[in-house]
Amino acid sequence: MEQQQQQPAPRPIEPGDFIKYRTISRPNFSPDGLKVAISVHQANKDEDIYNSDIVVLSLDGSWDVTRFTYGGKDYSPKFSPDGKNLLFLSRRAMGKDEKGSELYIASVATGGEPRRLLKRKEGIESPEWSPDSKSIYFISKVFDQELQDTEEKDGIKIVRRIGVWFNGEGFVHNLRKHVFSIDVDTGNISQLTSGDFDVSVFHLSNDGKSLGYVASTDDMRPYITDLFVVDSKAKTQAKMITRSDMMISDFAWSPDDNQIAMNGAYYLPRGFASNSRIFLAEPKKEGTTISKIEDVDRNKANSLNSDSRQSPHGTEVVLWKGQYVYYLQAAGGSVHLYRLNVGEQEPELLVGGERSIEQFDVSTKRGERVAFVSMDSTHLQELFLLEGGSEKKITSFNDSIYEELEIATAEHFSFKASDGAFVDGWIIVKGKESKENKKVPTIVYVHGGPKTSFGNSYMHEFQTFAAKGYAVLYGNIRGSDGYSEEFADIRGHYGERDFKDLLEMVEFACAKFEFIDEDRIAIAGGSYGGFMTNWAVGHTNIFKAAITDRSIANWETFFCTSDIGPSFTKDQIGADLFSGRDRLEKMSPIRYASNIKTPLLIVHSMEDYRCWMVEGLGLFTALKYLGKEVELILFPEENHDLSRAGKPKHRIARLNHYMRWFDKYLKK
Repeated sequence: MEQQQQQPAPRPIEPGDFIKYRTISRPNFSPDGLKVAISVHQANKDEDIYNSDIVVLSLDGSWDVTRFTYGGKDYSPKFSPDGKNLLFLSRRAMGKDEKGSELYIASVATGGEPRRLLKRKEGIESPEWSPDSKSIYFISKVFDQELQDTEEKDGIKIVRRIGVWFNGEGFVHNLRKHVFSIDVDTGNISQLTSGDFDVSVFHLSNDGKSLGYVASTDDMRPYITDLFVVDSKAKTQAKMITRSDMMISDFAWSPDDNQIAMNGAYYLPRGFASNSRIFLAEPKKEGTTISKIEDVDRNKANSLNSDSRQSPHGTEVVLWKGQYVYYLQAAGGSVHLYRLNVGEQEPELLVGGERSIEQFDVSTKRGERVAFVSMDSTHLQELFLLEGGSEKKITSFNDSIYEELEIATAEHFSFKASDGAFVDGWIIVKGKESKENKKVPTIVYVHGGPKTSFGNSYMHEFQTFAAKGYAVLYGNIRGSDGYSEEFADIRGHYGERDFKDLLEMVEFACAKFEFIDEDRIAIAGGSYGGFMTNWAVGHTNIFKAAITDRSIANWETFFCTSDIGPSFTKDQIGADLFSGRDRLEKMSPIRYASNIKTPLLIVHSMEDYRCWMVEGLGLFTALKYLGKEVELILFPEENHDLSRAGKPKHRIARLNHYMRWFDKYLKK
C-alpha cells in the first residue's frame, strides 16, 4: 500500500508573503439576485504592480465561481439594471506610468471581448448605471484649461487656491471633480456638474430623473460637504438640501425617491472626533429639514487598520433596500453590519462577531440577500452570503494560505486606565514562546488617525514581526474610533491622555504576560502613530528602539505643507500659525528632540502629501545635529499609503528595514 504524502507543516511568515494574499472589492448583485460580481486583487512582485480581474459567482445553488475577465487590470464591476451587461474600470490598455483609467462593458450572457467605452487621463471614478441601462454616470477630474495649457507648455505650476496637492493624487491645484455621463450606444459624453467645488459622491434616483451629489464648496473647510439634487440631465439648477453644517460620507435614495438617507456628522460637536449618524431628508419638499433617525454614539464606518485589503481606506456606504437602510458601524475592535427600519430608531444588528465587515451589497429580489466581505485577525478577506438568518462562506481564495503559513493568534485584553475608562488591547506572539514563557522582545505599535482603530482585522506586518520572534502589543488608546465621541476626542490634548493610556497599556501588559521582556521593548507607528512614537521617545526612555513612519514632527510645517494641514491642525491641536502658535510649538515632537535617547529609524515616502517628507527630514536633521542615533529611509514614488498599497518591492523593503532595526537593538 502506498503511503500518503504528509502535508508539510506551516512555515513562519516572511515579509514578502503578502503577494500570496487575495483581496476582494465591494460585491455587486445582479438585478435578479442570482449572481454577484467582485474584483479579486493580488500583488505581482515581478512586475511590481497589483493585478486584478473580475469574478462572477452564481447564487442559484451551484455556487460556481467564474473568472469573467483576464485583463489583469480590471476592477469595480457593476451589473446593468437590465442584467445584460457588466461595466468595469480598467487599465488593461494603459502603460505602467500612464495616468487615468478606462471604462469597459461586456455581455453577461456571451462574455467575449469587452468593449471600451471611454479612456480618460483625468481618471474615472464610481461608475453607476442609469436605471434604463442606456447611460453610465461617473466622477472625473476637470482641469482649469488656462492653467493646464500653461503648465503643460513650460512646466511651471501656477497656484491660485489653497489645496496644492492631495495624497495619492499629486497636484490638484488646477482641477475639480465633477459628474459626467456617457451614452452606451453613441459614446457621447455630458458634463453634468460644474463650478469651483469638488463632488465626492453621487447617486441617481431610482426613477433616473434626479441626480443627487455630495460636494465640498469651501476650500477653507473641505471637510464640510453638502447634498445637492438636480435633474439627471442637468437641465435645471441644483437644489441645495443641506445647510453647510454637515460632513456627509454617503447617501441613498428611498425606493419611491421621496426621501434620502445620509451617513454623516451634523454640526461636528466634537470636531473630527464626532461620530456619524443616519439622517433623513425629503428633497422634493420646499424648505427641506434634516432629521436624525439613528442616534447610536458609534461611528458608521470601517476604520479598522489592515494592510491586507483591496483599498487602504474603510467604507462608509449606506444602502436603502425595501424598508431598511443598511450601514456599517464600528464596535470597538470590530465592524458590524446593521439595518434600520425607517420610522423606528432601534437599529438591528445584522452581521456581528469579532471580525471586520469590509464591504457589502443587498438584494431583495428573492427575499433579503446580503453579500459581504469579511476578515478577522487570523483570516484574510472572503465573500459571504447572508440569507434567511444564516450565513455561508462562498469563496475560498485564501484557504491555502492557512496550510502554508503559520499564522499567530491575537489575544484580546482590556484594562482600566487611571481615569477609570476601559481600554482595549491585543497582543500577538508565536504560540511556542508564549506557552514556554520564554522572554521575548516586544514591539508596541500605535495606529494612525488618530480616529482609526486596531482589532479584529488581519495585519500582515504584525504577523511578520511575530514570525521573527517578537511579540506585538497594540491597542485602542484614547482618540481611537469604535467607541464614544468622548473617547475619541483628544482635540488640543495630543500627547496627554493618549500618551498615558499607551504607557499604562505597556505596564498592564508587562504584568499580565510573563513572556514580555521588559528590558527589550520597542515602539513604532505611522501617521498619528508616528507622531506618538516621536512624542514617546521625547518623553520616556523605556523603549530600546523606535521606528516612526510617515509621521508628524512639527505642527507648523504640517499646517503649511499637508494636504489637510490647515483644517486638521486647527481642529485637532486648536491652533494655527496666527492664533496659539506657541501651542503648535509645545505640541510638536521636534521640540523635545534633545531629550531623545532611543535609537530612532525614520521612514518616509517622498510623495506623501498627507505628512510631507519635511516632517521626517526635519526630525532627522535635528537629531543628527544633536548627535543622536538616527537613520532616515526615503521611498521614492510612494505616498502616505506605502505600508498597505505601495509598490510590492517597496513594501517588502520597508518591512526588511523594520526587522533590521529591531534586530539590531532588541535581539540578544
